[in-house]
Amino acid sequence: MFKAPESPYLVAYDGSFDISASSTKPKTDGHRHKGKHRRSATESLNKLQRVLAAGDRHSVLLVFQAMDAAGKDSTIRSVMQGIDPSGCQVFSFKKPSSLELDHDFLWRTTCRLPERGRIGIFNRSHYEEVLVVRVHPKILTYQKLPDEINLETIWDERLTSIRQQEEHLARNGTVILKFWLNVSKDEQKKRFLARLDDPAKNWKFEPGDVVERRHWDDYMLAYQNALNATSRPWAPWYAIPADDKRYMQARVAEIIIGALEGIGLKYPEPSDEDRAEFEESRAELTAS
Repeated sequence: MFKAPESPYLVAYDGSFDISASSTKPKTDGHRHKGKHRRSATESLNKLQRVLAAGDRHSVLLVFQAMDAAGKDSTIRSVMQGIDPSGCQVFSFKKPSSLELDHDFLWRTTCRLPERGRIGIFNRSHYEEVLVVRVHPKILTYQKLPDEINLETIWDERLTSIRQQEEHLARNGTVILKFWLNVSKDEQKKRFLARLDDPAKNWKFEPGDVVERRHWDDYMLAYQNALNATSRPWAPWYAIPADDKRYMQARVAEIIIGALEGIGLKYPEPSDEDRAEFEESRAELTAS
């Protein structure tokens, strides 16, 4: 299994994460040399993605969770720009379909896991089942669960299932990195108002997002519980300050690059038989 890149935003594995102590603002100046940094990060990720694809031994799963307007979409665009689209796939998970509700809660994301050699991105994920569903437990009544619902135990049971599945995936070559984009309630308000004030951003505004904002404290508690229960060396969580988007995007890129560099990616070495065939092909091409 890979070693999680060090970061001041790495969520501890011992269950001690305190969301109230997690900053939404940068710890350093995120704007210095931002253009140069972005180009360098893009070049590094592009090279690493090519080796990942050529080696065909590992897959990468990037999970993004956040409150509305934290910047999930823009971060995915920024970090993955310049990457070969054929080696990357993005899935967004919203309200489950009737087909998805006919399976267990992990089924729909399991079907979208990345193949070896590819980077998979979940914009929201299976964690919605212990976040939005926990805040709105009435949703459980539509999930066709086989047993009577016990709100005292179901969340721990689901978190255990998630943790066990992620460990299984990691043992089998999936590098898992999970990012909680930690936006403040004040910054979210500013971004919602900006969407209302700018006609070009009106399409982004959803009245339902304001309704969910009323449950802010419940969401924070749900996030704290989920991150504490599932941040592990094989599937770490990073609580990234999201009030400054450029800083946030730079930190996410650094962590992804560090993880890919840490697993020792390399191009496959041709065998002696391969080399012999290469020489035959070279001779034929030269003679023709």
